[in-house]
Amino acid sequence: MRIANHGNPEPDHRVIKTDEEWRKQLTAEQYRVTRRKGTEPAFAGEYCYAHDAGRYNCICCGTALFDSGIKFESKSGWPSFTEPIAENVIKYEKDISFGMVRVEVLCNVCDAHLGHVFPDGPAPTGLRYCINSASIVLDKS
Repeated sequence: MRIANHGNPEPDHRVIKTDEEWRKQLTAEQYRVTRRKGTEPAFAGEYCYAHDAGRYNCICCGTALFDSGIKFESKSGWPSFTEPIAENVIKYEKDISFGMVRVEVLCNVCDAHLGHVFPDGPAPTGLRYCINSASIVLDKS
């Protein structure tokens, strides 16, 4: 799979908090997904069928991650995007959990687990960033 930034470029800044600080800031589900690499049930997330204009930001640190203009209906059960808003907002790691080899995507600013990227998306990137609704928030401003 070819990913735009071929690695993990430096973010503009970093947000580092203790586990206790994350627990106080996030709901139990947001914490489970973002800090413990959880996955929400398919088709259950708040943004699975959302079509409102705006930017999807990291629920943990507020970093702008995806633009609604590149969101598409993948029928996978999770919000899907073709590319991040900027190359340095996403970090990639190999994920070998559950007997599969996948590419995990994390917020490059705060290390929040967002979801995974797959090579079966539409043109022009051919990528599908499959993102948990619990890890993002839509900013309509």
